[in-house]
This record gives sequence, C-alpha cells and structure tokens, in this order.
Amino acid sequence: MGSIISLLSNMKIKYKIFVLIAALMVSVILLTNVAHTFAFKAYDELVYQQSSKALGISSLGMESELRKISALSYNVVTDSAIQEYLWDIRNAETDYVSYVSYTKIRQRLVDLGALDKYVLSLQLYDVNNKEYTVGARPITLNEDRLQRLNDEAHAFKGGISWTAPDENDNVLTAVRNIRRYQDLSLESLGTLAIRIDVNRLFSDYVNGIDHEDATFIILKGDDEIVYPEQAQLDLQTLTDLRDQEHRYKIVREDGKAYFLTYRSSAFTDWTYFTAMPYDTIFYTTDRAKTIVLVVYLALFLIAVVVVLQLSKRITDPLEKLTLKMRRVQLGNFDYIEDGNEVIAMDEVGQIQRHFRIMLQRINELIQENYVKQLTIKDTQFKALQAQINPHFLYNTLESINWMAKMSKQEQISQMVESLGALLRLSISEKESVISFQRELDIVNHYLVIQKLRFDERLDFSLQVPEHLTSCSVPKLSVQPIIENAIHYALEPNIEPCKIVLSAHVSDDCLHIAVEDNGPGMSESFLDKLNRGEIKPKGTGLGLQNIKERIKMLYGEQYGVEIESASEQGTKVTLILPYIVRDEDV
Repeated sequence: MGSIISLLSNMKIKYKIFVLIAALMVSVILLTNVAHTFAFKAYDELVYQQSSKALGISSLGMESELRKISALSYNVVTDSAIQEYLWDIRNAETDYVSYVSYTKIRQRLVDLGALDKYVLSLQLYDVNNKEYTVGARPITLNEDRLQRLNDEAHAFKGGISWTAPDENDNVLTAVRNIRRYQDLSLESLGTLAIRIDVNRLFSDYVNGIDHEDATFIILKGDDEIVYPEQAQLDLQTLTDLRDQEHRYKIVREDGKAYFLTYRSSAFTDWTYFTAMPYDTIFYTTDRAKTIVLVVYLALFLIAVVVVLQLSKRITDPLEKLTLKMRRVQLGNFDYIEDGNEVIAMDEVGQIQRHFRIMLQRINELIQENYVKQLTIKDTQFKALQAQINPHFLYNTLESINWMAKMSKQEQISQMVESLGALLRLSISEKESVISFQRELDIVNHYLVIQKLRFDERLDFSLQVPEHLTSCSVPKLSVQPIIENAIHYALEPNIEPCKIVLSAHVSDDCLHIAVEDNGPGMSESFLDKLNRGEIKPKGTGLGLQNIKERIKMLYGEQYGVEIESASEQGTKVTLILPYIVRDEDV
C-alpha cells in the first residue's frame, strides 16, 4: 500500500489527473450498471404482469363472444319456426314441401343472427343431411367433416360441442343436435354447425400487441388442442404452464422464446392461451440494455481522450513556465514568448502573466532612472504643444473687428462680432442640452451674418412665446435646420424667401417648427431624406444627425418630422419633451 501511495505521489500531474478521472468513471459506470440491472429487472417484471393482465382481459372478451355464439346456437335449435320447418321436412311426402321449407329455413337463419360479425357461416342439416347454409363465408362440408360433426352433436344429445379444426375444415365449429321439444318427443330433426372466425375475434380483442405475431390457442381439458389445428407450442408445454403460480411464463420452443399467458374458462373445461414471440414485446428493453452498454463504453473512451487533452493543457504551460524560471535563475531576465503561445485565463495563465509582469518590473528597475524621467518630460512637453487655446482665435477675431471699425467697415465689423459670439456659444458650451433661449441666441448670431449676405432676400420671423424660451432643447438642433432652409430654399432662388421659426406645446411635447416658402421637395427626395440617404449640404449637421441625437437623449417617441411637396415649401418640426429648466446656464 505504501509503495502505491509513493508511486502516485511521484507521478506527474497529468498522470495523476488521468488516474483520478479514470477511477471515478469506472466507479460511476459500475454503480450505474448495478442500478440499471435492478431497474430493468423490475421493469421486465412489471411488463410481464401488465401484459398478462391485458391478455387476460382480452381472453374475457373473446370468451364472452364465444358465449354469445353458444347462445345463438341454442336460439336456433329451439326456434319454433325452425322446429316446424324441420318437422315438416321429416314428415314430407313431396319434394315441394322440402323446397318451400328450404327457402324459409335460410331466411329464418339470417333473422336469428347468421350474419353475426364473428360467424363465418351458419350451416343447418336436416335428417336427410340436406344442407341449409347462410353467412359471410359459407362452404359445403365434405362427407368426413359432416360425419364428424354429426357424431359429436349426437354424442352431446342436444348440448353444444366445440369441434376442433382438421384437414377438412381449419375452422373452429360449434355444433348442436336439433331435437323436437314439442310434446317432449326429442326426436332428432337435424344438426346445426356454426363456423367461427376465431382469427378476427382474436385480432379485435387483443389490443396493444402485434396481431400478426400473436397466437391464440384453446386447450380442451388436458389432452386436446381445440384451436388452432397446428399450434406453435406442444401440448406438454401448455399443460405445464397451468401449474405455475403466475399466469405467465417465458418458454422456448424450437430455438425461439415465447411469452405465454393463459386464463381458464369459467363455464367450460377450456383454457385460453396467448403466445407471443419474446422479441416482439421486449424488443425495446433489450435494445435499451444494449444501447446503455454501448453508451457506457463510448463515454469511457471519450472520457479517456478528454482527460488526456485536459491534463496536457494544464501541465504543458506549467512545464514551459518551469523552463523560463530556470533561465531567470541563470541570470537572463528577458521574458521570451513563444510565437504561437496563447495564455489562458485560468490559474496557470494568471501565474504566467504575473511572472511576465515581475520580469518587466525587474527590468524597469535595472534601467537608468533618468532615461525614464526624460522620456516622461518629453511626452508632457509635446502634449502641451499640441493643445489649442480657443482664446487665441477669439483675440484674433477681436483684432479684425477693431481694424474693420477703424476702417469704418461696419458690415465686416458686424459679421466678425456675430461670428465671434457664434463661436463662443458653440465651442465654449459644455452641455449637450441647453435652454431654448441659448439656442435662439445662436440662431440670431447666425442670421446676422446671413442677412448681411442676402440683404432683403432673407425674410425671417420669430413666433416663439416668451414662456417657452426656458425649455430644454438639444444644443445646435434649431440652427442647422435654419441653415438647411437657407441652402435649399433661399440660395437657388432670386426671389425673397420667408422663413418662420415657431414653437408650441401639445400633448406634453414641445414642437419647434422651421417653415419656408421655397421650392419644396419631391416625394422621392423626401423618402430618401427620411431614410437618411441625403447627405447635408456643405459642412453643416444633417437632419439624420439631429434625429439620432434627439432619440438618444429622450427616446424613440421623439424626433424630427418633415412635411414638403414640390413648389409648396418645406416644414421641419422638432418634437421634444416639454421640460422647463430651473435656471439658465
């Protein structure tokens, strides 16, 4: 025992993992196999019992039908009309009487039940052995079969006799001797034979099994098989089964296994047997057992392969890390990475990463500190050089403004002042959402420049109530729309263009509209614009950009609506939530 423990302790990790997983798999398979063996045994026993009960119930149904046939035979032989017809035939002195009785007897047999579902034919023979037959499949019996029926009918003296099939007729037949019961003379009037469709009877009552493979056997007493003529099982096998504690048994005959169940008749000395090939009933369970065994073997092989691959993935990185540590031990502090090496995110990968970081920090400490400091200062200096001071731009515009005033260029001075204010409001504003008033200030400075450019051609009017100027709006959301109106409505025309900026509140939404009387847009152009396929003219912000910003800030229910038609102007409406700002910043 001590040598085994020592051997396991000195094993490589990958072999330890393999031995551990293999032992666990073998243990699980053995325990599961034992559990399955008991489970299948219990399942087989349950199937035996349920099959026996089902076949027993089927036997009850078949016996009930046989009782009906027995009652049918009794009704026929005791029928007063049949009795009178056969009596007339017995005492007839002319053929005419026999002819008339022949037709009436056949009709009466039909009325009494000759067309029953399980009756192949109903055959009646008078004292002269003349045949009266009706039914679904009537036949004419040969002399040997008829003689046998007559002998058995007379032997039972009016009682029912069940005649087994033979080479002359392979059908089970119920036979009775017809005797006159009026005045209790009991004179013989003929013989009644009812040929029974046992195959159909068995097929109808045995449900849930393969009818083609199942066999119905009737044993009379201990020494005669009434049905069928050639049974698959011998007489001794059937009689031995009746001594069993259970009403079922698995027997073997001619190298084949059969599941055999039986039930004794309550009113005759018959015993009903049902035999089925074992494979027909238990094919599923046998196949399941085979599949379980194959799956166990497959799982074990898969587990062996997976364990080998898993242990290799765990130990290979450790072995490589051990080699790198040996190089460091020899004084080589450079971390050498393999070209195709992929470091995992597990614990081994973390060890590799920490080892690499440790070597990097050691190399940083070895390097000259002043080189590192110079590099940092150089980087900071370049970053300062790259900064842009917007105040330089404002101061430059202020200088241009003073020069324009000194030269008495008032229009240039106004444009420069408006441009400077526009830049301050646009660049220095840090918030993405501002007050409507701040947005209007941007619009006003932009319009000062455009009015100096277009003079009287630009007719702009503002229709915004005072109480709405404190509402929140996205920064640079209105000015780009006015810019688009100037580009698309004013610039292409020589006639004055009227642009109206209005605002109102509806359904808790702030509607800001910019409307012009320009050439408008065609339906196809408007569709492309709504789909975002039209790029903004110049360097301005497009409507698609404004729409996306609004949806991102407030949600999908807000955005931009465009109404336009050719030669009817354009109206662009911003739909925003109605939010009043507490203070203007």
